[in-house]
Amino acid sequence: MRKLHYYLVDVFTDEVFGGNQLAVFPEGQEVPEHLMQKIAKELNLSETTFVLPPVNPANDIKLRIFTPGKELPMAGHPTIGTAFVLLQKEYLTAKNNQLIFEEGVGDIVIDIEEQNKVLSKITMGQPLPQFGQTFTDTQVLADLLSLSPADIETSLPAQVVSCGVPFFYIPLKTLDAVKKAKLRADVLEKELNTIGAESVFLFSTQTELPGNTVHGRMFAPAFGIPEDPATGSAAGPLGCYLVKYGLTPEQSVFKIICEQGFEMGRPSILHITIEQSQNKITSVKVGGNSAFVGEGYLYL
Repeated sequence: MRKLHYYLVDVFTDEVFGGNQLAVFPEGQEVPEHLMQKIAKELNLSETTFVLPPVNPANDIKLRIFTPGKELPMAGHPTIGTAFVLLQKEYLTAKNNQLIFEEGVGDIVIDIEEQNKVLSKITMGQPLPQFGQTFTDTQVLADLLSLSPADIETSLPAQVVSCGVPFFYIPLKTLDAVKKAKLRADVLEKELNTIGAESVFLFSTQTELPGNTVHGRMFAPAFGIPEDPATGSAAGPLGCYLVKYGLTPEQSVFKIICEQGFEMGRPSILHITIEQSQNKITSVKVGGNSAFVGEGYLYL
């Protein structure tokens, strides 16, 4: 019988039982490839990661990321949480405060911040944004979210944006509308099956906590995720959306704070940094903290 060691962490929080849960298998080369998806489904967390030797020896690791339903080419909280585990448990040492992970979208550069020699924040770079389809049928959007058409912010587009993984962003007028929304998977499958994204992110610029920029929720039923408490791969495109449509003060470097997971009892804080030059986005970064929850073994 084989014992596979894994760690449990909460990501985009500095306290246990907040943020987004993650299982990390630091010796992923010991896991048969055909069992990775089954293990992710068995653990039933938003994501599970398997750490493999890099293809390019100049990089630190190759990372494979699985939801309970599918493998992802890139994801935020798995990248940040895996880096946290590998650094804290001394599987890796950052060179010049950076790591490079190989993921399905290419090499991901990760910046490490410390305060008094204590790991304080991990930030990942993301691919530059691609703005996709818009959707203008307000009634369908309202039906999708079990809301009234009056709750939809029609002065902004409902649009697909991707920084490696596409999400369908729906702006709402109020925090209350975000909180009371309930996704209807049947409407998503029937009415929006050609939109170019399987995951829905709704948001409002009204927030729970003062000083934050935006309040969001993310639903991905096709990936086996009814709702996600913190979505790093959605935070980057969200920041790009906010910058593109003038929802943040005009500047060259945009510092955006997204709160997520409050409706699930798992408050999460995601730090987004967008750089822009001559009205063109040139850099997308998402970062946050993590907390250890536990560790264990899976028997095969």
